[in-house]
Amino acid sequence: MAKIYTKTGDGGMTSLVGGKRVRKDCARLEAYGTVDELNSHLGLLLVSLTDETAKNSVVECQNVLFSVGAVLATEAEEGRPMVQAVSPEDIAALEKQMDEWNASLPGWRGFVLPGGVESAARAQVCRTVCRRAERRILALAQETEVPQEVMQYMNRLSDFLFVLALHENFLAGRDEIIWQKRR
Repeated sequence: MAKIYTKTGDGGMTSLVGGKRVRKDCARLEAYGTVDELNSHLGLLLVSLTDETAKNSVVECQNVLFSVGAVLATEAEEGRPMVQAVSPEDIAALEKQMDEWNASLPGWRGFVLPGGVESAARAQVCRTVCRRAERRILALAQETEVPQEVMQYMNRLSDFLFVLALHENFLAGRDEIIWQKRR
């Protein structure tokens, strides 16, 4: 295996897919770096999940996110179509799983505070990192083309992670912590 370190980034620059050098704090790196962070949090979530369906769904999300990161790390070239990282089926799979879990959950009782069992709390952390990734991707989309499916997937994924948190607490027999409005 080649050395992992190259020392080429010591001055605050890195290479995109294709070799173009950019600053490490540019919008593109913020976007795919936050997607990478989310993927790592999903890996941490995985170790606390016991439901096989949930585990499989999260691993599938990780695979899609890796593809999203690759697309975000690649500058579009004129005349070359962007690679499709997310398919309509990927978005539909999240929706289908949410609908299945939602059908067994109690009705809405108020705004939910993060917490409950460990897996639910971790899913809520993933949800907030997903929302930040979505904002970073939106900022990148102000500068360059970002496939609409990527934005749709990230939006749906944060919803999926919220429902997963509810599902995990439900499976554990743990009530949600409901926000109590303060005066």
